[in-house]
Amino acid sequence: MNTPPSPPVAERTDGSSVRIGALVPLTRPGWVEAGQHLLAGLELAVREVNDGGGIVGRPLELVVRDTAADPQRAAAAVDELARLGVAALAGEYHSVVARAAAAWADTLGLPFLCSSAVLDALTEQPTEWVARLAPAQSHGWRIYADFLLSAGHSRIAVAAEPGVYWASGARILRDYLAPRGGTVIELDMRALAPTAVCDELVGNRATALLLLVGHPEPAVSIVKSVRRDQRLAEIMIGAPAGQPEFAEWATLLGEDSTAIPFLRYLPESLSPLGARVETALRERLAEAPSFVAFEGYDTVAVLADVLRSHGADRARTAASWPRVAVEGTRGQIQFSRTPGISVWQWAWTPVQVVDRDPAQPDRFRILHAG
Repeated sequence: MNTPPSPPVAERTDGSSVRIGALVPLTRPGWVEAGQHLLAGLELAVREVNDGGGIVGRPLELVVRDTAADPQRAAAAVDELARLGVAALAGEYHSVVARAAAAWADTLGLPFLCSSAVLDALTEQPTEWVARLAPAQSHGWRIYADFLLSAGHSRIAVAAEPGVYWASGARILRDYLAPRGGTVIELDMRALAPTAVCDELVGNRATALLLLVGHPEPAVSIVKSVRRDQRLAEIMIGAPAGQPEFAEWATLLGEDSTAIPFLRYLPESLSPLGARVETALRERLAEAPSFVAFEGYDTVAVLADVLRSHGADRARTAASWPRVAVEGTRGQIQFSRTPGISVWQWAWTPVQVVDRDPAQPDRFRILHAG
């Protein structure tokens, strides 16, 4: 464990708040809707903690910083929040942003419970300071690859933008599918217009196209182009990164938004706690909550439990990750060391492959579970 450059936060007995720093993408180019759901979950849990007496009588306070999907902005926010005396960090949706935040949190000796980012290598070296709720990308995307094979797809094209997250996803798919008879054809979206993707799919005899690209663009334009090409009437479009999870997807694409399988981290049926939280989140968001909102809620539930047990001392919080046992909205949360993962990992949250039902676009169909 790195030695913090400044002394850990001292215990306060004057009734002042215990503060958690929250990293959330709330403006473009961040995925704003994901950020709003994440924040809704974080805020709901903080409200419930405070309604239940806070942290040993002290109110829990969320100090929110917008990362806007910018790693440098996130690192600066971590630095600021550390100086403000937060007991821990929570949140972040984008993997490359969470990676920057995790690296700086590790350097500063600031506990960080990452809510949603899935990149396996969240830090370059193993760290004691960072834990994660979301499943690692290699775990979820292998389940997605199993779904592709079970659906009969062996020639799979990926429309990919540059970036660590997309490159990692393509590599996971290729490494998993190749020994099982699958072929991954990579289409470089720096060189192809959405309409040109259609010709590539036909020429390569692909039966599935996976969107490893940003939302809303170019993902929306690619979907529209493929759906309108009669040569590709039978092709399956998939989005393992989860673009169709949010209402904006259905709003932008209408009927074209359906039958596009993606990864979602929810159980087939929610526990009584999960069902209660779902109702409260639906009221707060004025729409059905995504799995990202549940991740936000569970993050604060874990941190509140740790802070009640061990106080606001940063080193004691980080040392407590292996002893966590908290009932979350999607199962009991415990952290362990997982091969190939550099942070304390919940292994594993439930994983589903789902899509929007063509007959009822607001309804999700479970296609595969792992």
